[in-house]
Amino acid sequence: MTNKQPHRIKTISEYHRLMGLPKPEHPLITVVNFESIKRLPDARSISLVFDFYSISLKRNFNARMKYGQQEYDFDEGIMFFMSPGQIFGIEFDKEKELKHSGWLLLIHPDFLWNTSLAKTIKKYEYFDYSVNEALYLSEKEEITITGMMQSIEQEYRSNIDKFSQDIIIAQLELLFNYSERFYHRQFITRKIANHLLLDRLEDILAAYFNGDTLSKKGLPTVQSIAEALNVSPNYLSGSLKTLTGQSTQQHIHDKLIEKAKEKLSITGLSVSEIAYELGFEHPQSFSKLFKTKTNLSPLEFRRSFN
Repeated sequence: MTNKQPHRIKTISEYHRLMGLPKPEHPLITVVNFESIKRLPDARSISLVFDFYSISLKRNFNARMKYGQQEYDFDEGIMFFMSPGQIFGIEFDKEKELKHSGWLLLIHPDFLWNTSLAKTIKKYEYFDYSVNEALYLSEKEEITITGMMQSIEQEYRSNIDKFSQDIIIAQLELLFNYSERFYHRQFITRKIANHLLLDRLEDILAAYFNGDTLSKKGLPTVQSIAEALNVSPNYLSGSLKTLTGQSTQQHIHDKLIEKAKEKLSITGLSVSEIAYELGFEHPQSFSKLFKTKTNLSPLEFRRSFN
């Protein structure tokens, strides 16, 4: 895909115009049946940024999407979630008729103003997942999600009254909680893929801690580890928590303490020298972390071997 300047879409009405859809019935929330989109903008590829939340349930999309640094083909029913300001691209063959099925839910942040979701929407980490970490739905799960989107559509198409927003907010919370449940199911049912991810993590950490990278670059960050694994930080931690009960940061610290114990028990290096070799600028920070993890200071641990 080309790296041309992305087209920013500020309002839901603007999105409807761009896709040749009728004017939205509500200015701040809309549900779109993808089959109603018969054309895309007049270009072979387009890069977009929404100023609103986007929840997609896609199937049989004969185009390619790029989100983050990954390209993706939608051959089966999957969902993905985007927060305002995230960039994604679409590339398609103009010689082919556009095929598109599924549903799209767009929510402007102003719709959430002064509601329970205004803050709690940030707890749903899947809004920061990459498209290659999308949610794969079973047929039964797809029916459930589709039904919820249609219920939201039905509510805002009805006569708006003082109860409408509260009802839609409750429906959105239900949709997000079901999505969270389905993602957790995916972490469990895709154990082979997640175990491979864990194996790759162990290999990366072993290479990092067994060389001189620590003293040169300091401790690896969750972000750098996730980039090396080609996944987002939140998805990595979600997978690891399901497999091991620990976050990525905890895995990094465990590997660090394992290496520190080795140096304390079989070398004559001072605590300060070990701290510097393990990437700490200040030995006190190393000693504090070591005691937090082991209930012993580095010197107390070393004396236990004498």
